[in-house]
Amino acid sequence: MTELLSDDVQGQSAQTLTLAKALNAGMRRALADDPQVVIMGEDVGKLGGVFRVTDGLQKEFGEDRVIDTPLAESAIIGTAIGMALRGYRPICEIQFDGFVFPAADQIITQLAKMPARSQGGIEMPVVIRIPCGGGIGAVEHHSESPEAYFTHTAGLRVVACSNPVDAYWMIQQAVECPDPVIFFEPKRRYWDKAAIDLSGSAPVPFDKAVVVRPGTDATLLAYGPMVKTCLEAAEADESHSLEVIDLRTLSPLDTETIFESVNRTGRCVIVHEAPVFGGLGGEIAARVTEACFYRLEAPVLRVGGFATPYPPSRLEDHYLPDLDRVLDAVDRTFAW
Repeated sequence: MTELLSDDVQGQSAQTLTLAKALNAGMRRALADDPQVVIMGEDVGKLGGVFRVTDGLQKEFGEDRVIDTPLAESAIIGTAIGMALRGYRPICEIQFDGFVFPAADQIITQLAKMPARSQGGIEMPVVIRIPCGGGIGAVEHHSESPEAYFTHTAGLRVVACSNPVDAYWMIQQAVECPDPVIFFEPKRRYWDKAAIDLSGSAPVPFDKAVVVRPGTDATLLAYGPMVKTCLEAAEADESHSLEVIDLRTLSPLDTETIFESVNRTGRCVIVHEAPVFGGLGGEIAARVTEACFYRLEAPVLRVGGFATPYPPSRLEDHYLPDLDRVLDAVDRTFAW
């Protein structure tokens, strides 16, 4: 990784990286640019993280910048809050999505509230990285999609990267943000590769959605692991021109990009791995219906997980939304 960013300095900035390595490169740059940035979490140092996302960073920056913590998520976030009060910018890793709940008290009652409690006098530049979603054959508590808990919590920014390019730039934007950021990483996309220009500045603002595939007949809204699935569905559908939007920012939502697309296509399907009931898709559907009502040709439809606990690994292919379920929703929206 040192060689990778040395090439960047020398002008040879284009690199093909996996999403995991892109996150590593982004955090390395953040550590190098600002001595107040620290990384903390279970096994993030010597091991380099369960998914090796922080591999090599402790060796390069030292144990006081990349900190192996006890297995205590509440303590990790509580300590990060205290460090932020003293001017640090902590990046906290939650090893797996299902392990974030012991830290929910600190996140919801302290981290999200502190800036408002101080009437803006206190900033909380804390990033909480959460590998999310299924598709890796993991055991219980290792394949959750808890984004709705945090998008419901005022005071938090919630973002989700879906590809290596966004991973590299968004982690740096999250570190620079004065607000607390919940940063979701689709663990089954960690090994997806893309060419990244490591020079210059971020190509997309932190709070903007992106049209990743233009279309004219219907809009597919997705984020995180489902963006790739929606792109595959759009490619497979030979009957319709499907526009795919990567939401990227879940709170706040970039409604301008969403509404412009839906007003143009007249149809909308929202896709996420989390259960449909009570999921973020319901909020998005309500906003689209309110703002685009007179341009909609059909009801807004949602595709997501079932209202059950995440199943054993042998059944996860039946649980997770796939190309066929997305295309079925597309067919239903055109049947109205």
